[in-house]
Amino acid sequence: MFLKYGICIAVLVLLVIRFDKVFSWFSQIWNVAFPLILGCLVAYVLNIIMKVLENHWFPDTNSRVALRARRGVCVFLSIFLVFGVIFLIIRIVLPELVQAFSVMADEIPVYFEKIQDWIVDNGDLFPSLAERIGAMEINWQEMFNKIFTYVTSGFSSMLNSAFSFISHILSSVVNIAIATIFAVYILMNKEKLQSQVKTLQKVYMKKPHMKTVNHIIYTANECFTSFITGQCVEAVILGILCTVGMLILRFPYAPMVGTFIGATALIPMVGAYIGAVVGAFMIFTVSPIQSLAFLVFIVILQQLEGNLIYPKVVGASIGLPGIWVLAAVTIGGGLGGIPGMLIGVPLTATVYRLICLDVRERTRNESMSEDCKEAKE
Repeated sequence: MFLKYGICIAVLVLLVIRFDKVFSWFSQIWNVAFPLILGCLVAYVLNIIMKVLENHWFPDTNSRVALRARRGVCVFLSIFLVFGVIFLIIRIVLPELVQAFSVMADEIPVYFEKIQDWIVDNGDLFPSLAERIGAMEINWQEMFNKIFTYVTSGFSSMLNSAFSFISHILSSVVNIAIATIFAVYILMNKEKLQSQVKTLQKVYMKKPHMKTVNHIIYTANECFTSFITGQCVEAVILGILCTVGMLILRFPYAPMVGTFIGATALIPMVGAYIGAVVGAFMIFTVSPIQSLAFLVFIVILQQLEGNLIYPKVVGASIGLPGIWVLAAVTIGGGLGGIPGMLIGVPLTATVYRLICLDVRERTRNESMSEDCKEAKE
């Protein structure tokens, strides 16, 4: 017993003293294992789609050809659907966004010139201001061209950084190939892998520990699957409602803004507001008044989504109260940005559900023990 504690203390002391070495080792291990970890994540997401497709792939057939082709066809269709949706979103949003920037650069100087002329024409209302503005010779077009050149250059540098990052990822063809192959292998042989994991558990784990670990894994899988499914359904509903509402109210860029808001709605709670800011900017290039009306429309739609759609579709599926969703989004976003938000909510839902089940079990055991004592008395 003392030997075990001594070894644990020695290991902890060694970790503290050689923290930089240990961190570098973990970094190297992470870099080496990253393709496999990425493949596991991709396989997990694709498996959700694949199971739905398999349930609809000749469910009542006895044909050997159809049964043998089921897994391969469904894996291919899952990959095709995911990449197709991503490509479609980029294809719809990106060209319109670039066009909006060019329209903005041409139209804003005209608005400022009109404001300047109006103040000069109504000098009796603003005498000192009109005198100063009238004496000023401002070339608004040239000024805003410089501003937009600066912003565009900053935006371009940011895009260049993003594209350099993406190109760096794409240049690691081997890692991406390994991740893809590993994901496909997991999906094609998931029953065999599951059987192997169960065998290892039986050999190396005691039954109580095995039961606890399986319970945690089952709960986490249920929460993450429900969250991913519910979040995607909620994003599709919100995108459709936004597009239809914008078409009815005759807002410009309805398909693009609706698609973008639906895509950003995958980010819990705050995603739709990010999409609303971009949408308001797009509409502002056409009509500032309509952009304000659009913001009012989005606020109303968000209230409808937050009070009716989200609790029914996502909240009910993961069983997490709104206050804990907000806490998970805040803490997860602060620690890991957007990925932290996406992981934080189902992870919090898993912990919340495990605690609730444990409290329920302990309460039931206590009540049963009290009933036994009363029966003996």
